[in-house]
Amino acid sequence: MVNTTSPIFIVSGGAGTSGEQLVNTVLAQFPDNGVTVVIEGNIRLGSQIERVVNEARERNGTIVHTLVDSVLRSTLVRLAREQGVFEVDLMGPLLDRLVSVLGRSPLGRPGLYRELRKEYFDRVSAMDFAMSHDDGQNPEDWPKADVLIIGVSRTGKTPLCVYLSVLGMKAANCPIIAGVPMPEELYRLEQSRVAGLSIDPDRLLAIRSRRMGHIGAQAQTGYTDPAAIDEEISEARRVFNKGGYFVLNMTERTIEAGADEIIKRVGRISI
Repeated sequence: MVNTTSPIFIVSGGAGTSGEQLVNTVLAQFPDNGVTVVIEGNIRLGSQIERVVNEARERNGTIVHTLVDSVLRSTLVRLAREQGVFEVDLMGPLLDRLVSVLGRSPLGRPGLYRELRKEYFDRVSAMDFAMSHDDGQNPEDWPKADVLIIGVSRTGKTPLCVYLSVLGMKAANCPIIAGVPMPEELYRLEQSRVAGLSIDPDRLLAIRSRRMGHIGAQAQTGYTDPAAIDEEISEARRVFNKGGYFVLNMTERTIEAGADEIIKRVGRISI
C-alpha cells in the first residue's frame, strides 16, 4: 500500500501535467492520504530514468509515466521490472493501439499537446496567477505580473484582474489602506506596469453601503464613514502621485472598458 513514505513519481518528457492531473484525481478518492507526489519532468536521457527508478526503489515509491519516446519508455519499464519498482504506463498502451489502428508511427515529441494548446494553458496559468495574487498576496511575485492594479477597497480590482486573466494577462492587485504602508515591492516595479483605480467618494459610499446590506451589517463603520472614505481616497492619490502611475477612474467605467484601457497602456499580454 502507498503511504507517506511511498511517494508517487510522475515521469514525463514534458511538464508532467497530464500525469499529475490523473494522479491527483485518483488521490482525491483517498482524503487525507498524505501521499507525496514528485514531478520528474523533461526526461530526455536514460541516466535520468535510472536515477528516478533508483530513488523509487529506495523510497518504496510508485512510478507513473507518460513518456511518448518509445526508447525511454522501454528503458523505464525494463529498469523498474529489474529493480522491483511498480510502474504505471499511462501512454504506451494507447500509443500502441493507435499505431495499429492508424497504421503509422507517432511523432514521439514530448509536450506536443501543450505546445498545440499553448494559448489555452497560458490562460489557465494567468487565471491561477490572478487568484494567488489577489488582495496583496505574494508581493515577491509581482515582477512576474503583466500589470499590478492598486486602489482602495471596492474599486473593482479583483474583477478587473479576473477579466484580464481570462484574456491571458497575468494581473495582480493590492489594496490601498489609509495608515498602512504599501509593500516596498510596489516601488521596484516598472512604472508602466502599475495601474491605479480611483472612484468618486459618493459612488464608493453607495457601493460599500450596498455591500454591507448584503451581508446584513447595520451599524456604520469606517468602511462606510464618509470622512474615512475621503481619507482613503486621499491616501490612494498620494500613492498614485508618489509612483507616477496612470490612474483609471472607475466611477462610470465598466470592468470591460477598464480592462481595455489597461491593455492599451501596458501593451503586453502573456499569450
